[in-house]
Amino acid sequence: MTPSNTPLRPQERYHPRVDANWMVKVHLGERTVLVKARDLSMAGLFLHGHPPDTTKQLSLTLPLPGIGDITATCNIVRRAAHGVALEFADLDWDHFLLLARYLHPRLP
Repeated sequence: MTPSNTPLRPQERYHPRVDANWMVKVHLGERTVLVKARDLSMAGLFLHGHPPDTTKQLSLTLPLPGIGDITATCNIVRRAAHGVALEFADLDWDHFLLLARYLHPRLP
C-alpha cells in the first residue's frame, strides 16, 4: 500500500472561541497581575502575557461581564510570541455553569 501524499487536515477545536477583550487577574503568590485575555472557550483561554518559562500553571480570576467572577487553575498548553494558551485544570461545577451562561449567547 502506498502512503497518501494528501496533507493532514489541522485538528479543529472542539470548543469554539469567543472574543474576550477584558482583563483577567493572574495570581502569582502574594501578587495579582492584570493581563488581557484575547479569547475564551469552555476549555480555556488565551492571555496576552508571558509568565516565566518554568511556570506550568496559573491561578486566575475571570471577570465574566454581566455574569460574575470565576476562579480557576489553568495549565499552560502553548506559548506563543504574543501570549500563552491556557486550559482549565480545576473548574468546579458552579463556575462551569457560569462560564457556559456567559459563552452561550456569544457563540457563532
